[in-house]
Amino acid sequence: MLDAIELLKSRRSVPANALAEPAPSAEELDTMLTIAARVPDHGKLAPWRFIVIEGPARAELGGRLAELMKASDPEAPAGKVEAVANFCGSALIVAVVSRAGPHVKIPEWEQELSAGAVCMNLSIAVNALGYGAQWLTGWAAYDPKAREVIGLQQNERIAGFIHIGTPTERWTDRPRPELSEVVTRWGA
Repeated sequence: MLDAIELLKSRRSVPANALAEPAPSAEELDTMLTIAARVPDHGKLAPWRFIVIEGPARAELGGRLAELMKASDPEAPAGKVEAVANFCGSALIVAVVSRAGPHVKIPEWEQELSAGAVCMNLSIAVNALGYGAQWLTGWAAYDPKAREVIGLQQNERIAGFIHIGTPTERWTDRPRPELSEVVTRWGA
């Protein structure tokens, strides 16, 4: 396992279509999900949940989503429909579902941020265990019928599809912002 600071300094996304088998074992996935759930959660609401998409279910979901896209948009380009069918092409996908809702003390925004923190923790845990990950949303996260196929309730939204697998090659890092461009200091 990498030193925590080095891990955080080197974390990067790997394109979902480059995340091949083997997927994490059941024990590794449990570790990843346990780490993902260790986020700030004001009020201890757990305003998120996980949907694990693995094995043959990946192709089944991809096929159902592609059929749904064709039915809803008969003019959709073949490449777009194929991309949806291949959406589940990584070795494993974890859908992080936000269940944010009205609460007497905890603003929905804070609940949504907690779901985002789950996505980031999961991505970091994946990297720490030697796998690659990419956090995506896309069409299926927002289309009402696709959300229904995925198994979301009316009050739920996709915070992210975390694609997980073994990288097929070593990917170079993208440019990151210079601190001078994103840091200001407040003062009177």
